[in-house]
Amino acid sequence: MAGLLLLSGSLAYASAPAPLTDWEYRWGDAPLEDDAPWSPIDFPSNPPERNGQKSVWFKTVLPEGEWRDPVLHITSINLVGQIYLDGTLIYQHGDMEEPRFIGWPWHLVPLPENSAGKTLALRIYSDYTSIGLWGDVEITDRIDALKGMLHASVQDLAVSAFSLLLAMLAAIFAMIGPERRGFFAIALFAFSSGLMLLAETPVRQLLADAPLTWDILRAASYFTLPIAIGLLLSHWLEGVPKRWMRRLWQLHLAYLVVSIGLVALGVVNLALTFPIFDVLLLLTLPLMLLLALLRVRRLNLEQRLFVTSFLMFAPLLLLDMLVAHELIPRRDVPLSYGALGFSLAIVGISLWHYRHSQRQLAVANQTLEAQVMARTAELDTLVEQFKGLSLQDALTGLNNRRHFDALLHQEMALAQRKGSLLSLLMIDIDHFKKVNDNFGHDAGDAVLIEVAALLKKHFRGTDVVCRLGGEEFVALLPGTGAAEAQTRAEKLLKAQSNQALSHLHQPLGRITLSCGIATYPAHTMDPKRLLRLADTALYKAKNNGRDRCEVWEGAVSSSEQ
Repeated sequence: MAGLLLLSGSLAYASAPAPLTDWEYRWGDAPLEDDAPWSPIDFPSNPPERNGQKSVWFKTVLPEGEWRDPVLHITSINLVGQIYLDGTLIYQHGDMEEPRFIGWPWHLVPLPENSAGKTLALRIYSDYTSIGLWGDVEITDRIDALKGMLHASVQDLAVSAFSLLLAMLAAIFAMIGPERRGFFAIALFAFSSGLMLLAETPVRQLLADAPLTWDILRAASYFTLPIAIGLLLSHWLEGVPKRWMRRLWQLHLAYLVVSIGLVALGVVNLALTFPIFDVLLLLTLPLMLLLALLRVRRLNLEQRLFVTSFLMFAPLLLLDMLVAHELIPRRDVPLSYGALGFSLAIVGISLWHYRHSQRQLAVANQTLEAQVMARTAELDTLVEQFKGLSLQDALTGLNNRRHFDALLHQEMALAQRKGSLLSLLMIDIDHFKKVNDNFGHDAGDAVLIEVAALLKKHFRGTDVVCRLGGEEFVALLPGTGAAEAQTRAEKLLKAQSNQALSHLHQPLGRITLSCGIATYPAHTMDPKRLLRLADTALYKAKNNGRDRCEVWEGAVSSSEQ
């Protein structure tokens, strides 16, 4: 009890987050200890008189404070940087010797005890329009920083999930309804805005620590927004405005394909695609608005409501762009609410128009509504089940244990309904520990990746391969009996045995697999027991010399019959 009171007391008196102030800067990449003069700056971003400079130093003195687990929280670095504490390198984002853009993640830099009063220096490189830091730059407790990011993500996550759900519903209407082009444009806008919001939330880095991938997704979805808007507007317009609107969204489509394609090929820095796109958007978005207003008198009520909703969303999009480029002071732009409102408006207008034009098909609409409601309920259930879960193994790209546990019960139930067979293969890499011990864990990871690639290639499309963990894999073979499963497993083992593996040009020796097989319904009717029986057969293969396949030899127990 005394310990709990002491802990609660320490929590109560922990210091609040402390933004860093009294910054100084110095252009160039001369060593920190160089005698070149420093100049004061309010915030470590975009010092005056850049004149093409790509390198800059910032420094300040860390304040006093009582933090349990102090970290330096930085929202973003433009673009590559190193952080020094009293001349000692403590953190690095990217490679300063060969600088290239690797994303805009947030940073939590651990600080040592008694760091108050020490000089914090940042060495920054950027060939982007902005150089330095962006967003929050403060000392805080790690747990407080994470809580703050989670809290800041709740709104955007909710709007993102709702937008993605709207996209699915609009896609369903696009597939089964007569207004296919209109609902396709709605689905595209809702999907791109929902994906953009998800890729911008701080919590994205907790879901997957792949900042460059997130920024590519953010760029692709952001670049898609004017395409979707152009499709929506051209759906309502006619004549010359319709033709010009088509040219504008096609121009944005060409930019999306070319820019993301060049980024994927490594020809262009992703960061440089944003300012070019924003200039393009500054030109095309007002033109889209003008084309819509030129026809406003000829539009009916729902079309005018659509143009009005566009008038409300477009300024928010432009304002968010200006804040991102620091052309105006930083402020919270409710872009998520704007995107949600725009999506709801166009969905509402389109649904009203759809209902008005389909009154003669009332019976068919009732059936369609029931189907959509059932699909929506199914999607809601899936969202709740898989929210926050990763269903893929990051190393091998195979499905992971969570996915397998859910899938095994589904496949067993499906086999029972159809009266078909289902074989389960437990696969293990022989002497995997020796690979790690003799060649290192990087070599072990390389072996796992190669074995996973062989499994993907070997099994057919209806089969499911998962990584259970460590060096263990599992394969589900629907419609396959024990004999056929054994034949296919032995071909797999032979293919692996004949495959010469190496890491960094160093041969790893002969890598073999062992396999155990159990089959439904011949061996058991229970999913968990099916996995245990295959595991038992696997250990039999191990005990019989490895590099072999064993099938469970028992039958269904009397209690299961």
